[in-house]
Amino acid sequence: MSAFVLKIIALISMTFDHASYVIYGRFSFLNYIGRLAFPIFAFQITEGYIHTKNLKKYFLRLFIFALISQIPFLLFHSIISSSRHLNIFFTLFLGLGAITTFDKLRNIECNNKYIHYLYIFLGFISVAVFSTISEITNCDYGYFGVLAIFVFYFFKNHKVLMNIAFILSVIIYQFNNLLKSLSNPGLFEIYLYIIIFTCLPLAFIDLYNNKKGKDIKYLLYLFYPIHLLILYGIHLLT
Repeated sequence: MSAFVLKIIALISMTFDHASYVIYGRFSFLNYIGRLAFPIFAFQITEGYIHTKNLKKYFLRLFIFALISQIPFLLFHSIISSSRHLNIFFTLFLGLGAITTFDKLRNIECNNKYIHYLYIFLGFISVAVFSTISEITNCDYGYFGVLAIFVFYFFKNHKVLMNIAFILSVIIYQFNNLLKSLSNPGLFEIYLYIIIFTCLPLAFIDLYNNKKGKDIKYLLYLFYPIHLLILYGIHLLT
């Protein structure tokens, strides 16, 4: 399965996720399908980091589209709630920052193994810092968004460990919601399905063949703000 196919799956599932609030005005079964999108986007950030020819341009592209997408995101998000969040491009930007910083720290040349271990430890601390920034700035998916990107990068050569680490991170992220919903079987079932569908993309990611496929880089970037504006427009007309 090429990167192109993965991206198409993510785009379709994301559209289902957002369309749910326009069609039903609430969380629905379409949102379960929508859980497939972010893990694939997070995985693609790690692939982008590994294969990019110009890391600075990659950072700049994510940041520019984060700014472009913010107003469409806020307009669409007003359908769901009155809270204010930063869109997913900010999350991806911080996730890229986390793995870049971690990589640079752990690859610092040092003859003293203890100093080398210290740099690696600081690399993990930097991931925690980026995760915290994502959480306190109300980025979409919060700390989990950055953590997911790091998990896909750190375990990129060990699929089994990557899958286990990702599943654990999803459970930790939803653990508080599960606890709160124990007295409400219907709500508990919803969060359980959210966990299952968030982990389901691992089946597609494991089939990734390391091939790029068709290049739809800017389609991916442009689709996000455009589809949010279209859905918000449909909401206003209905």
